[in-house]
Amino acid sequence: GGRVLRLFKTLHRTRQQVFKNDARALEAARIKINEEFKSNKNETSPKKIEELMKVGSDVELLLRTSVIQGIHTDHNTLQLVPRKDLLIENVPYCDVPTQKQ
Repeated sequence: GGRVLRLFKTLHRTRQQVFKNDARALEAARIKINEEFKSNKNETSPKKIEELMKVGSDVELLLRTSVIQGIHTDHNTLQLVPRKDLLIENVPYCDVPTQKQ
């Protein structure tokens, strides 16, 4: 599992960037990431691990590219607001070459 650990660290790094101004969201995301990894840490099926890695990568990409940041309006409600720092240059490298218009 070097790849799993790498994904784990990447998710935490992304979480810190995305929710940097929201202590509660930071904490909620931290717990969620840790729980997900803990609950699957004894998984031995390569196919299942591959699926979990894919889900984790998708989540990381979504966090990194989505223009929303959750703001807690009350105890359990997340209101989504655009991230002001999100510029088109931040779009991560993508494996699929896009056709130039």
